[in-house]
Amino acid sequence: MFQVTRTPAARLLGAAALSAAALASVCAAPSAAVTGPGARDGDRLTITVRDAGPGMDGTYKLSCHPAAGDHPDPEGACAVVEGDTRWGRDTFAPVPEGSVCTMQYGGPATAHVTGTWAGRPVEATYDRRDGCEISRWDRMVPLLPEIGAPARS
Repeated sequence: MFQVTRTPAARLLGAAALSAAALASVCAAPSAAVTGPGARDGDRLTITVRDAGPGMDGTYKLSCHPAAGDHPDPEGACAVVEGDTRWGRDTFAPVPEGSVCTMQYGGPATAHVTGTWAGRPVEATYDRRDGCEISRWDRMVPLLPEIGAPARS
């Protein structure tokens, strides 16, 4: 029997190769198509919209994977949230403090989103009080209703 000695560089390269292979296998699996244990069946949101206008105000239930609920566009709502989901980043994060935002008013509409997304609790509020908040809201359409610019008086 003989013993193989590896240099520190060879051990490092071997570990890097194993890590890369493990990462590739994880990244190759489509997240929305996962079934069985660990499947994303807990993606459920409740969206409450107020002061958005006729036909837009109300409380809606939404589940994803598969899309269902009484939301006006469950497929579109699930797709926009799924498309904005990034590992290590809060999909529903508020506008960062200290952000420089345009001083424009997008109307009195507000929304409150609660539930679970990607295994994490969601508790988010939305409004249209300035340019940053308007952009944040618009990024979530059709989860949130599309609202045009308010009429000027």
